[in-house]
Amino acid sequence: MRGLALALGTIWASPWTLVGLLAGIAGLPVGASLRFSRRDRALVFLRWPWGPGGAMTLGNVILATGKDLDVTCVTYEHRAGRCSHPSVRLGDHERAHVYQYMLLGPLFVPVYFLCGGISVRNPFERAADHYAMHGHGWWPATKPRR
Repeated sequence: MRGLALALGTIWASPWTLVGLLAGIAGLPVGASLRFSRRDRALVFLRWPWGPGGAMTLGNVILATGKDLDVTCVTYEHRAGRCSHPSVRLGDHERAHVYQYMLLGPLFVPVYFLCGGISVRNPFERAADHYAMHGHGWWPATKPRR
């Protein structure tokens, strides 16, 4: 049953996966490399040459500016000074976004930006941080976090 849900989610997320694939392929001639990460359930473009650093997920594609996803990063709430969290694995944070795309499919990006975009205000980012810290809870909580 879980395998079927993952397959259906991958198909549902495929419009954004295609966008991610095109963006990733555009980076190949200028140094990006491609690999499949079973752990992160995504095609991963490493050393993707554009962006401020870190990574961005589009469907089942992760565009990472670094050499791998095993680097640590701080959570959005920690960076905003709201609390003190331990550093998390970048790939774990991005995997939560992969799952979010698999549930919302083509609706993910509009909903994501309606919820605050790339900021600590966005419950999708806070849920991805929670997932990266605890290994569960990739969907935004219904109760506000403190």
